[in-house]
Amino acid sequence: MSDSIRLPQIMVVDDDQDTVAILSRHLQREGFLPIETNSGAQCLKLVHENEVDVILLDLMMPEMDGFEVVRALKNDPITAEIPIIMITARDDLDAREEGMRLGVSDFLAKPVFRKQLATRVRAQLEVLEASRNATAALDRLERAEKH
Repeated sequence: MSDSIRLPQIMVVDDDQDTVAILSRHLQREGFLPIETNSGAQCLKLVHENEVDVILLDLMMPEMDGFEVVRALKNDPITAEIPIIMITARDDLDAREEGMRLGVSDFLAKPVFRKQLATRVRAQLEVLEASRNATAALDRLERAEKH
């Protein structure tokens, strides 16, 4: 019986293939498993086919921008709790305010550096783990109170 360690799966969503390749390479070097996609629509499809832990999402994309993707993810009970780190060249206060209002967990301005990316992703994974542990503890408490 072998205990395999599951690598955290990080979805990279950007319409620029070079950016996707760079971010994926950074993630792999830091011990994460990247899932690559080039559009918001494809992100919304793939997030249901994979166990995604964190989403790195570009703001400015054709057809469906990052804000539209965030709205769709947060309105879906299956994906609502996945942390989203918005990565954008548009690093202004209005964009940050709108992103936070919609439920974005963090922002990174392009260009993104490997150590900075790894630190932010790990922070979101820690928050996600703490949330899952709290939910599990509450479930156990509720079950114990019923008996």
